Amino acid sequence: MKYIIIKKEIVNSVYDSMEDAITSTFGEKIEEISDEELNSLQRKWRNGELVSTDYIVPLTDHPDHAATLAYRQALRDWPSTSDFPDTK
Repeated sequence: MKYIIIKKEIVNSVYDSMEDAITSTFGEKIEEISDEELNSLQRKWRNGELVSTDYIVPLTDHPDHAATLAYRQALRDWPSTSDFPDTK
């Protein structure tokens, strides 16, 4: 079981113990969450990040085009890494 910190409906941090979660936050909501729920939340966040950068892909003269493409690739690769879903 993992514990997450939620602030304004966004997952801020993931902790392995409630004690770690409590000592690292003040005034935020702490919830217990299953691994499957955590995976789903993190994938939703990732998908939102991809959607928010969709407009840059066809703009080859955008100043951040190369960096954005690299970021998007890292987002797509993230679920297959050992860091998923704990580290953004």
